Amino acid sequence: MEPAAKLDRITEMALHSLHDIATPEPVSWMPQTWGWGVLAGALLVMLALTGIRWILRYRANAYRREALALLNVIDEQLRNPATRCDGILELGEILKRTVLAAWPRREVASLSGDGWVRFLDAHDQDGAGRALERLLDDFEYHRAEIVADLPSNVCGDLVAAARDWIERHHVPA
Repeated sequence: MEPAAKLDRITEMALHSLHDIATPEPVSWMPQTWGWGVLAGALLVMLALTGIRWILRYRANAYRREALALLNVIDEQLRNPATRCDGILELGEILKRTVLAAWPRREVASLSGDGWVRFLDAHDQDGAGRALERLLDDFEYHRAEIVADLPSNVCGDLVAAARDWIERHHVPA
């Protein structure tokens, strides 16, 4: 290896006078004006209000989730001809319990027959109340043998209509 060439005195002085590159201070992420603080505060308030509204709606619809869980059990009963009669009766009971959870008891507890059907139809958006009319008018009052002989698609339609009504009924504020 060759020895490094000797630098002249002026070059050496120039090299010694060099300093490191000066880097600027990092830019702060904190907002520099009060407007950004106001905007951040408004966004936090809106986010909090949205969260509170979601929680209140979730709690208010707890009766729907419970009714839908019970409806899944009833669906299994309706598939079996031996337990179909009990399932039909429980399906009507679930609908009544759902209504009692959502509306004031004094308004809906006494409903039966045509008034009950009209109520279900009036508070439904998709017409599931008309499909449930058969259940409420006919099947609940037939003998167990007739209900046990129902085709499974009729039972499936009843459960689908009940599920649709429970999910989509409108409760006035």
